[in-house]
Amino acid sequence: MKKLTTLVAAALTTSLLLGACGKKEETQATAEASAPVAATKIVVGLDDHFPPMGFRDEKNELVGFDIDMAKEAAKRLGMEVEFKPIDWSAKEAELNGKRIDVLWNGLTITEERRANIGFTAPYLENHQIVIVAANSPIKTKAELAGKIVGVQEGSSAVDAVNKDPAGKTLKELKQFGDNVTALMDLSAGRLDAIVVDEVVGRYYAAKKPADYVVLADNFGTEEYGVGVRKDDSELLGKLDKAMADMKADGSAAKISEQWFGKNIVK
Repeated sequence: MKKLTTLVAAALTTSLLLGACGKKEETQATAEASAPVAATKIVVGLDDHFPPMGFRDEKNELVGFDIDMAKEAAKRLGMEVEFKPIDWSAKEAELNGKRIDVLWNGLTITEERRANIGFTAPYLENHQIVIVAANSPIKTKAELAGKIVGVQEGSSAVDAVNKDPAGKTLKELKQFGDNVTALMDLSAGRLDAIVVDEVVGRYYAAKKPADYVVLADNFGTEEYGVGVRKDDSELLGKLDKAMADMKADGSAAKISEQWFGKNIVK
């Protein structure tokens, strides 16, 4: 009888030990499954009609200053980078809907955008310039009174013009899906002027110096930053460090010189 009792006790002990081990392994597996997986890819949202920041070349490949900057930063973070063209007027919805991870395409830092987007430190200074046709009599932004002016929909040019006293004197502020279409309307005489980011406007004006003139007046100075979701502080910190390192070691300057002929990185 004593022998039988001993055997039963041993069996119970073994069963309890096995059960405990099973639960421990199950707990470990659950913890491993729920642990956050480190991101290996960053999806960059951009307007692919925004040269020289991001656009398609003659081979339909995405190229540009911001493209090269993003590639270099991603390399330093040990991450793959994917570029995803989006409707720029819906950029905040694309970002906060997690269809992209960052907005990196000449994105102007504004207080209104800060309410919905987290920004890196500024990396480039920009102006909202005025471009007119080469044969235009318009010489100052005050002479835009009663005129039709084009801007890109969803761009900071819209806010810049609307906030300026000169903007209130316009006949019409006409919005376009991209700056290329606006420039075509300017060339065709359907617009009297366009207001556009300086880096973009001077790029186009330099390509056709006989067609366009950049006025001395502008609609204000602004800064570019990379936009991330407000709750993605980890990625924001990593990007800030990568870009600071790129400025410090001259990599950002080299990219700038390739696209602008000089270092304009802030």
